[in-house]
Amino acid sequence: MSKVAIVTDSNSGITRALGEELGIYVLPMPFYINDEVYYEDITLTQEEFYEHLKNQSSISTSMPSLSDVSELWNRLLKDYEEIVHIPMSSGLSGSCNAALALAQDYKGRVFVVDNRRISITQKQCSIDAKALADAGWHGGEIAKYLEDTAADSSIYITLNTLYYLKKGGRITPAAAALGTLLRLKPVLQIQGDKLDAYAKSRTMKAARTTMLEAIHKDLTTRFHAAPDASDFNIMLAYSGTDLTEVNSWKEEVLSHYPDHTPMICDPLSLSVSCHIGDGAIAIACAKKLPDYLLNRYQ
Repeated sequence: MSKVAIVTDSNSGITRALGEELGIYVLPMPFYINDEVYYEDITLTQEEFYEHLKNQSSISTSMPSLSDVSELWNRLLKDYEEIVHIPMSSGLSGSCNAALALAQDYKGRVFVVDNRRISITQKQCSIDAKALADAGWHGGEIAKYLEDTAADSSIYITLNTLYYLKKGGRITPAAAALGTLLRLKPVLQIQGDKLDAYAKSRTMKAARTTMLEAIHKDLTTRFHAAPDASDFNIMLAYSGTDLTEVNSWKEEVLSHYPDHTPMICDPLSLSVSCHIGDGAIAIACAKKLPDYLLNRYQ
């Protein structure tokens, strides 16, 4: 019997196909579009989602039902001794606290991790968790490591429009109108628990510079990374289906971090895109899993 199963949700950006390749189990996130329920990567593709967004459909996010979560856990515990479950940050969704409460019924066999991640950083920590499980770590040890290193990541996002933040009530209509009038490109940050304002730029070019400076500052002063940042993963993400700006952004970032080829460049979670719209670009960093941890039980 294998020891530990790793579970995450589709907020991580891990698709069913990639999950099968990685050996990670993925819960699809539900969306309500015009009062009809859809499941990310099962009955709702990226292209379909953005078409609904373009047509101004009524879109709201939800969290996996407890019955869906327990059904997956029950099935996995027939083949695994333990489960490490990695939902999106508790500061961004109630799914983490709901899973924590549910896990109390599983007598110490399910470990729910709140390591304050979403999207590409959540994907990376799920991959790290799988590596630790394969190296012989127990579920509780994996969960503790992920939570102890929760603050070792950062995300910056530039929006193409303020419309969706206004629609979601995250900024006032007056602020959104002013931003649209001035054609501001807001830069937001995710440092764990919430999506916060970081800076405002007049152009996408200036916003890209702001994000690069912000991630460099985090790496050098907050994380004390190696000079070439070789001890960190640097990752990119985007919303929408037009990759023109995305490809240009990737080239710019690689010019600053050439040793990080190939660089992950993934679509943002639809749960994030729902609140920021299409045309957004992002950069993130997350500390790499040290090699010595994989030799702990060898």
